[in-house]
Amino acid sequence: MLIDTHCHLDAAEFDADRAAMIARARAAGVGQMVVPAVHAANFETVRQLAHDEGLAYALGIHPMYVMQASEADLIRLDALLDECRPDPRLVAVGEVGLDFFVPGLDAARQQHFYVEQLKLASRHGLPVILHVRKSADQLLAGLRRVEVCGGIVHAFNGSRQQADEFIARGFKLGFGGAMTFERALQIRRLASELPADALVLETDAPDIPPHWLYRTIAERAEGLMSRNEPAELPRIAAVLAELRGVSAQALIAQTALNARAALSRLS
Repeated sequence: MLIDTHCHLDAAEFDADRAAMIARARAAGVGQMVVPAVHAANFETVRQLAHDEGLAYALGIHPMYVMQASEADLIRLDALLDECRPDPRLVAVGEVGLDFFVPGLDAARQQHFYVEQLKLASRHGLPVILHVRKSADQLLAGLRRVEVCGGIVHAFNGSRQQADEFIARGFKLGFGGAMTFERALQIRRLASELPADALVLETDAPDIPPHWLYRTIAERAEGLMSRNEPAELPRIAAVLAELRGVSAQALIAQTALNARAALSRLS
């Protein structure tokens, strides 16, 4: 069974055809999808969507939203994690982390919300779904301060040394559309060389489209946009299988096993 470990199915891009999009994913063999929250305003949205559509969800504050977040949002998250403790569809705290790629984000504020959410994950015994862009070392520093029960590093694009440390701390590494581009040499090298039990599949829908959905700058200027969705996961899995020299069937089975190991409530 294919598991999309990271897809924002509550996004406005899916408002017109959300049910059909989810049906397409299931018809393509995607048996489970994990929908992470990104800010307090969509905590209830992702929880309700998960229950309505039979999905899994995570609750957290994304680093790109911490400028609008408050301490009251952390209190609310803590209370909601406690309230949802019996809910088997709640599988992680996420999407949380650090983003030092996007300009204008306050690094200190990001660090504060990241560490506080690690503490919440530790307190509630939940794994975390990590956002990492030019921040792997700082994320690892936080994990050395606050021990959590593993999780998933979403859209990993770091070094082999960083990958090995995340893996040693109980994390699986997410690979998706970026890996399908032939010029993504570092990502493809990691995808081919990392241990088989370290990898999970994801789309990050509606973002990070694979190469067959990519639009050039000129095409985007003409209004042609690409929208990623979980139904693309079988082709993404096939690319990863080819890079590793294994059958797609074996790759799908292994990554599903890995996803359940990272997010134990998926089992």
